[in-house]
Amino acid sequence: MTEINEVAERVAARRAELDEEEQLLAERLDAVRAEREELAVAMRVWERMHAQLDAERPSAQAATAQVGGRGVLLVPHREAGAGEEVLPPDYQRLMKIARNAGGPIRVQGRRRRAWPRGRGEGPTGTAARQVEQARRAGLAAQTA
Repeated sequence: MTEINEVAERVAARRAELDEEEQLLAERLDAVRAEREELAVAMRVWERMHAQLDAERPSAQAATAQVGGRGVLLVPHREAGAGEEVLPPDYQRLMKIARNAGGPIRVQGRRRRAWPRGRGEGPTGTAARQVEQARRAGLAAQTA
């Protein structure tokens, strides 16, 4: 009989330990849930403040200069997803020229190459051979 009493005492002691641990875990869970709710509220407040500050922030004005008696932007405004239509007419004209050129553009008054030499990027070395091979292949396809 003493063995049965001893086993019952061990089970009761372990049950008391588990009950105490369960109580501590429940309290910890309540604290975690409360903190998560506080974070959610803080996030909503931050989002509102951020939106309000964005709405109140004055739009930045770009610096202008006089060139040829005309006011021009020193640096045009660009925003993510903005197209060429938001650029000033001078910049739109430059973009059109660059788009229609179909290749590298040489700036007038400068004696710079359109392709840098000696880096394997320009019309020397491997790149030049590849360009020439592509040109010949195009000619061969046209004559065939």
